[in-house]
Amino acid sequence: MSASTEHQHGQTTETTFDVIVVGAGAVGENAADRAGRTGLSVAVVEAELVGGECSYWACMPSKALLRPGAVLEAARAVPGAAEMITGTLDPAKVLARRDSFTSGWDDSSQVEWLDGAGIALVRGRARLTGPKTLDVTTEDGSVTTLTARHAVILATGSVPVVPPVDGLAESNPWGSREASSVKDVPASLAIMGGGVVGVEMATAFADLGTKVTLVVRGERLLAANEPFAGDAVADSLRDLGVDVRLSTDVTSVEVHDDGTHLVTSSGGSTETVVAEKLLVATGRKPATADIGLEAVGLTAGDPLTVDDAMLVEGVEGGWLFAVGDVTGRVATTHQGKYDARVAGDVVAARFGGSAEGELDAPDWSRFRATADHQAVPQVVFSRPEVASVGLTEQAAKDAGYLVDVFSYDLGSVAGAAVTADGFTGTAQIVVDRDRGVIVGATFVGPEVAELLHAATIAVVGEVPLDRLWHAVPSYPTVSEVWLRLLEAAGL
Repeated sequence: MSASTEHQHGQTTETTFDVIVVGAGAVGENAADRAGRTGLSVAVVEAELVGGECSYWACMPSKALLRPGAVLEAARAVPGAAEMITGTLDPAKVLARRDSFTSGWDDSSQVEWLDGAGIALVRGRARLTGPKTLDVTTEDGSVTTLTARHAVILATGSVPVVPPVDGLAESNPWGSREASSVKDVPASLAIMGGGVVGVEMATAFADLGTKVTLVVRGERLLAANEPFAGDAVADSLRDLGVDVRLSTDVTSVEVHDDGTHLVTSSGGSTETVVAEKLLVATGRKPATADIGLEAVGLTAGDPLTVDDAMLVEGVEGGWLFAVGDVTGRVATTHQGKYDARVAGDVVAARFGGSAEGELDAPDWSRFRATADHQAVPQVVFSRPEVASVGLTEQAAKDAGYLVDVFSYDLGSVAGAAVTADGFTGTAQIVVDRDRGVIVGATFVGPEVAELLHAATIAVVGEVPLDRLWHAVPSYPTVSEVWLRLLEAAGL
């Protein structure tokens, strides 16, 4: 089907498509691509750069900042290579390589991909004005009214949360965008928050020579992970020279000539942290405050509650879908892309093909985002890396599972000894005792991200342990830890 256009008086244009996707980040791109595979006409609306947060301010630039330090540490852990390391990172070279991954914050190549896929791009900021209708306002104030014949998919992502600390908002702090796109490395940096962004940026800037202070309200880092993961990362950050302050509240912030002053409170004592720059990494919230949700009976600012077909609940007519961070389900790019593939396939089948089978699709079909509930993978690219999938021990118990937990010292595996002298790490699996399947796994150690997908397959496939025992790991690799974990489980 093709789009239709009608020009009206003044600067307003009305355009109709079968499907409209709001947000052209990695998640929105995937939704648009899949939605058009049965011949539906698709448009994406984007107010900033096509490719979104992940391409320009999050996943790619942040990992580009982290990789040089990881490579340097890996070389230093291998005699014969270590002797060749005579210096530290070159910040200018690190930033230049980071810039190459963002294409200098130019989205031309991403726009070319949309064109090649037959997806129309509408530049501007979109607001819902009613069922299947949106107004898109460009920087010059002109308005385009878009109408969807069948479906609208919201993929507007998330925005940082700035906590209500006296003087914090007025201090003009960095968010994750400013940190990942930095042009000049600061001499000192204070970071509020001990989650993924906080620990990754603490690692990256410490590598670049910045004096980093990490201020965390909680008792440990990476609170959503197993406790041993946060403890290992905290120890490593301290070894890098980061001042890690746990159980510490920031009570006020002021900007002075010598930098930003954070007044902190811990255990009844008050101290002041002074840093050239301040990064607030205290979480994100769905970007729904200004997209017109009230026009369709929803509450602005709230997450969009969806079913496993990614259909938004509380909106009549079955036309509004949402994917990625905006749903509040899972805030990772890869899981958002998974949701987008599901939503796109549902829309393509429901409105452009045959919905037979899709409407009654079971869990674990390509029309249902079943993995969002208990099979989500994530990697924290700190040092050591933290790779996890599924449920932590506590989350499994809270979900009602009777679990057994098995751990193994990664450094005791032959492949680890070959990889690096002094290799340290931990592997752990959480097993549902009744079914004999893994419901969660966590790996902590150098470059353990590459161990994660095997665990993800085991969790998603609900592979029985006695069958998993026949998946023979190659020797000598770090993956041999799977054999040791199964032996610990009695096999």
